[in-house]
Amino acid sequence: MKNSTMQMKKNNIRFKILFALSLTFFSTGAALSQTPNQNIPYSFQFYQKLNHSVYDQNSRFHSSIKGYYADDSVLVKRYRGLMQLGVDSLNKRSWVRRKLTDEHLINLKGEDYKVYIDFLPDFQIGRETTERKTTWLNTRGFQIGGDVGEKFSFYASAYENQGVFANYVTDFINTNEVVPSEMTGKLGDKTKDWSYATALLSYTANKHLNIALGYDKNFIGDGYRSMLLSDVAANYSFLRLRASLGNVQYQTIFAYMLDPGAEKFTTDRRLGDRGKWMAAHYLDWNVTKRFSAGFFQAVTWADAQVEGKRGFDFNYIHPFIFLRSVESANTSSPDKMRLGINLKYEVLDKTALYGQFMFDEFTAKEFFANNGYWANKWAVQLGFRGSDLFKVPGLNYLAEFNTARPYTYAHFDRVSNYAAMNQPLAHPFGANFREFLGLLNYSYKRFDFQGQMIYANYGLDPAGLNYGKNIFLDYSTHVSNYGNFIGQGIKTNLFFTEAKVSYLINPKYNLRAEIGGIIRKESSSVATQNTGMISFGLRSTFRNLYRDF
Repeated sequence: MKNSTMQMKKNNIRFKILFALSLTFFSTGAALSQTPNQNIPYSFQFYQKLNHSVYDQNSRFHSSIKGYYADDSVLVKRYRGLMQLGVDSLNKRSWVRRKLTDEHLINLKGEDYKVYIDFLPDFQIGRETTERKTTWLNTRGFQIGGDVGEKFSFYASAYENQGVFANYVTDFINTNEVVPSEMTGKLGDKTKDWSYATALLSYTANKHLNIALGYDKNFIGDGYRSMLLSDVAANYSFLRLRASLGNVQYQTIFAYMLDPGAEKFTTDRRLGDRGKWMAAHYLDWNVTKRFSAGFFQAVTWADAQVEGKRGFDFNYIHPFIFLRSVESANTSSPDKMRLGINLKYEVLDKTALYGQFMFDEFTAKEFFANNGYWANKWAVQLGFRGSDLFKVPGLNYLAEFNTARPYTYAHFDRVSNYAAMNQPLAHPFGANFREFLGLLNYSYKRFDFQGQMIYANYGLDPAGLNYGKNIFLDYSTHVSNYGNFIGQGIKTNLFFTEAKVSYLINPKYNLRAEIGGIIRKESSSVATQNTGMISFGLRSTFRNLYRDF
């Protein structure tokens, strides 16, 4: 046990030395005149407005690695245009009017720094018509961000929230003890009370390397969903290195996450929730102007909670993906490896086909036998997206299909599964599902219109049985070795549609007045839940909060 502890200390020292040497080495490079450094917080609602630049055949942009940098040469013109939407360039408006519609609340500038601060409200009131229930959200938040010199930027936001949700969201919170895409808190029977925060420090050493330390999320893919790594779960701590060389961009993420639902080794509250580590590597190669291919690897393993248990594993520091991929087929491994690919082909200007394939585990002999072997676990995504549909500027669209076999993303040790804070790290449905979705968005001046439709079918678990949808269950409790298929269990259909209309008040922090409506129907042989809802709100911030499940 002492030898194990000493080895952990040596590994930590090696990591610190390696990181310091790498930082020193790359810092000696020549910086760009305008380094890609200022991170744009990821929000699909906002990012799709960048489609015109991102999916340009001549850009060779690495679209699948998010978040983007505001001062990237491909995005800078479009991003600045969105930040100036409707702003009075002649500066004739009053101070109050400028702060309300044109500017950040506080702007601080010096010779080599810029800092902004904003108040971020999210006030909503709605009516769940099917239940005759009033829903509401009371969120007060702030954001602070800025640049120091040419190489360093920072961003932080924090929110205090209280709310009453529609019944299907309330059921999710009560079951999973977490607000979807956010955090846990004082989650009473009716009114929920929780907080939420993000932070990111970004350092661009030179034109080839960016280093970020964050408490946030990451996203890999070109779709609305991701079968590799999405932003569905709560925030987590991570160190991210992103390197670019020619048409290749490489990203490594070392992350620490919590699993409050996992069984604890002790009743000592000082140890808190059990945690896990993740090392995720992704290499994206723009093969031609139209075609790009990405290669993904992620490994998760349990953190130490008692003396003698291993914590961070120095073996996963290396940046070479697939080097230890043999673990992905070893069901007795204490760690869990997942491999994937991400493909994109720009068939037309501003229009791209995309897809993902992730395999969790498979046995070649059983895979080609097509006999429903339980351990052949994989997930697939296919879709197309683009901008300026029918040559209408600002009309963005997306159509997508996602599916995952039963038991995908699960593990025999819950802490090593592919999830964080009681939510999946990939698709919000977990596994054992098929999903078809479409999105349409149109912006005209400060008005924004968006429609979304989802049809999905999946198999829920009867009491005491594991048919493969719940990725938090031990996959060794599978119901059968053979004959497993997507949708097994309690066959359930989900129809979800949402429409929103908003008016942008201030582009600097996405302050908008919004009205929206939801129709949702989940039906099975056991139960049916219908939801009809309309809501009004004064909303702000750039972030994804998923309620479409």
